[in-house]
Amino acid sequence: MIERSSAARRHQPRGLTILHEDRDILVVAKAPGLLTIATETSQDRTAYHLLTDYVRKGNAKARARIFIVHRLDRDTSGVLLFAKTPQAQRQLQDHWADTEKKYLAVVHGRLSPKTGILTSYLAENAAHRMYSTPDPARGQLARTAYQVLKETPAFSLLEITLLTGRKNQIRVHLAERGHPVVGDKKYGQTHESRQRLALHALSLTFNHPFTGRRLTFTAAVPAHIARWTGALNLA
Repeated sequence: MIERSSAARRHQPRGLTILHEDRDILVVAKAPGLLTIATETSQDRTAYHLLTDYVRKGNAKARARIFIVHRLDRDTSGVLLFAKTPQAQRQLQDHWADTEKKYLAVVHGRLSPKTGILTSYLAENAAHRMYSTPDPARGQLARTAYQVLKETPAFSLLEITLLTGRKNQIRVHLAERGHPVVGDKKYGQTHESRQRLALHALSLTFNHPFTGRRLTFTAAVPAHIARWTGALNLA
């Protein structure tokens, strides 16, 4: 692991906690509310922008850069992986199917059965909302494994293993089955406009692109989800 210089520490990105850094990869824990990369309406305040400034130590003309490996939704917190070279990016993305991605989610209602795999083909409509279609020619295969960790009459805490990585996959699969993620303003219940999304990318396990060593990184559960786990007697 590279020891960070005082200049790098001065440019520590807000909203991100660096979990690991070496010459090939940069692993961070992202706070909710932060975009991974820019959109048409938000260009600067993104994890990509902040980490680019971090690796350049504030020098916009420096050649150092980072490369996107995957994304998290703006309101999803948790582990986010970037590459520091094009070769590392290609290696990680080529073997992304071998990467283990675990999430925690608090959802409405009680699921039956308590473990299972949700499968559908996901497509996107003109309003940029994802939905399931029975036609494989119109959508991409999406598979979401879940296990109920704890439940009350009204809510459940799930551990989720993402078997594919489609846009909004977890949120769509759960909402379409009548168990939207708490705080999901897009696919869930509209009266929760002030509630933060209770979805957290808990851990990421993958092979290092240079050494081949199997690595696991875990992000601390944020306060708004920790309150739910406490309410469900899992603190």
